[in-house]
Amino acid sequence: MMKTQQLHSHSFHFSFLENSMARISLISTESANAEVKEIYEKTLRGKPGNAQKALAHRPEMLKNFLSFYPSVGRSLDRKLYELIYLRVSFINQCHYCLQHHVASSKRVGLTAEDWSALKAGDYSRCSEKERAALVYVEKLTRTPHDITDADFALLTSNQFSEPEIVDIHLLTGLANLTNRFTDPLGLEVEFPEEKI
Repeated sequence: MMKTQQLHSHSFHFSFLENSMARISLISTESANAEVKEIYEKTLRGKPGNAQKALAHRPEMLKNFLSFYPSVGRSLDRKLYELIYLRVSFINQCHYCLQHHVASSKRVGLTAEDWSALKAGDYSRCSEKERAALVYVEKLTRTPHDITDADFALLTSNQFSEPEIVDIHLLTGLANLTNRFTDPLGLEVEFPEEKI
């Protein structure tokens, strides 16, 4: 029995190590071409993350993504922005995105209790407007083809402007995009992780 436990323990450890390594090469500053080096130095201030190092295989995509990413969600309250990104990442179980947005959500006052509630799909800690957006975002992530006029009315009846409604859709899509890029490529978090 002990051998079986050791074998399972070893298999788990090996599986964890195997899953924690990137599945594609990450372009370091040293190995980057001139175009990517310039992006790393000027846009990313010499600190590219693993997602950017993976995107660097497509320099034009990296350049476009780095201008697109911060433009999404600008009309939204920053707390709501983080709530949406976190909830989508919890639904998709994206470790990389969760860790990055747990870190940035601290700057808007979210706490471990907020993260736990979001993880469980409990929006009771949120305002009525935030709850409406999160209920909508959850359906938009899980079953976008089932969105109805009644679902959409959740947003309009809670006084979301049309620019905000566009941003809610784009931000939900962006979170789903990064969730399908980072973890599946085996990208590691670049800083000490938070327990969620």
